[in-house]
Amino acid sequence: MTNHPTPLHGRTVVLSGGTSTLGLVSARRLVEAGARVVVAGHDDDKLTRAAASVPEIATMRVDLTDESGVFRFADRVHQEFGNVDGVLHLVGGWRGGGGLAGQSESDFRFLERSLTALRHVSRAFDDDLRASSAGRTAIVSSTTVLSPLAGGANYAAIKAGCEAWMRAVGQGFAKYARDLDIPPTASCAVIRIATLAGLEAAVASAFVDMWTSSTPETFREILVSTSAG
Repeated sequence: MTNHPTPLHGRTVVLSGGTSTLGLVSARRLVEAGARVVVAGHDDDKLTRAAASVPEIATMRVDLTDESGVFRFADRVHQEFGNVDGVLHLVGGWRGGGGLAGQSESDFRFLERSLTALRHVSRAFDDDLRASSAGRTAIVSSTTVLSPLAGGANYAAIKAGCEAWMRAVGQGFAKYARDLDIPPTASCAVIRIATLAGLEAAVASAFVDMWTSSTPETFREILVSTSAG
């Protein structure tokens, strides 16, 4: 952990679905910046490995597609760590191929988990982020949203839905500040990539860098590419 105060020092950040490689890279980066990190997931083995890989984090088991379970999880985070200042949503996955005819219902339902979890998690921590002196939240999306292929129609449609949801989150942040006649302190972002392979550190840094602005945009799009890495 850093020895010098940073904009993240002492802040609590939740990584929902954070047991992936990207989640662990992000957790390390956040810990290095001085944050308290809570990694949430549903797989006990993966949570155990995450805790062993980054001992400074806390891990909590939760089914992020279960609405009541997510709100119980939020209550537990509040009890143990207080209000949350950041949420990086990493529930995802890929299924596709086979052209439009290959876009099966089972694949769509699998992919839909990410949008369902996003809806629950963002609602559970919305009050925290709006009230924080520097609330930040982001998702990882795909450039295919802007140029979808028939073989990835299910995937692109779900990612587009997630992006629309985040725009609504940002509008809520803006309205909260406007209603109170104060500068906005909360910001949300869509971090868009073409492929994740090799860009985990760049994506993690893009999220951490969201705390560098004292007067943030309530919604922004961030493109992370190989040239940026």
